[in-house]
Amino acid sequence: MKGSKSHEVGADGVTASALWDIYATLRFVQLFHELLPQVLRKVDVARGDGGVGTVIQVTVVPPGNPGAQPMTYQEEFIKIDNENRVKEAVVVAGDILKLGFTKYLTRLEIIEKGPCSSVIRSTIEYEFDDGRPELEDSVSTAPLDAAAEKIVQYLKEQKAT
Repeated sequence: MKGSKSHEVGADGVTASALWDIYATLRFVQLFHELLPQVLRKVDVARGDGGVGTVIQVTVVPPGNPGAQPMTYQEEFIKIDNENRVKEAVVVAGDILKLGFTKYLTRLEIIEKGPCSSVIRSTIEYEFDDGRPELEDSVSTAPLDAAAEKIVQYLKEQKAT
């Protein structure tokens, strides 16, 4: 079974270029961890410098279940499109695949709405065996949405100082 889930977070008062300066680089996962350590427990670079081909080892708390055992997986950056402000990463190893997903791709898009207004769109595309319909309920953009809101707040605070 294939599916996708997507959500947008508005970023009024923040330019698309300021957001992309974070999202296009390893700074995104570093800030995600700094601002939401209860969600993103740990991030290590396994290979690369933040560009396409970079592999990161991620430890997260499953969405909506803060008391659950953290999940660890590796994802590889497969697309960083600076012109269209799109970044994609696909899970290549770890707990997400062990659950039964055969594909788990995260797409982050920064959309310019005006000179100082943007939208952060987070999309997760996934595939799993048709015999595991319960897996669809475990897919959520909520952690990415929370990170987007915190990063917008962070940039606004940086701008104010």
